[in-house]
Amino acid sequence: MHKTPRDISGRELCKLLGRFGYTVTRQTGSHIRLSALQAVRIHHITIPNHDPVKIGTLNKILHDIAEFQKISKEDLLQQLWG
Repeated sequence: MHKTPRDISGRELCKLLGRFGYTVTRQTGSHIRLSALQAVRIHHITIPNHDPVKIGTLNKILHDIAEFQKISKEDLLQQLWG
């Protein structure tokens, strides 16, 4: 079982999500917008550019990404920080 990290910055998370095809599409203030295209579906996610990202916010982001990727959150954690 892999625990959600508590010390990751928004920038670091954006880089890690590149493994899943997410790219920065815009930045407004302290929020970074990432998008991923999968077949005919597109997924947008907003990452706060904070250091560190609050654990509740990070969990919500990871849950949304796991749902879009059709994998479990545990599998996502393993692939990002395994």
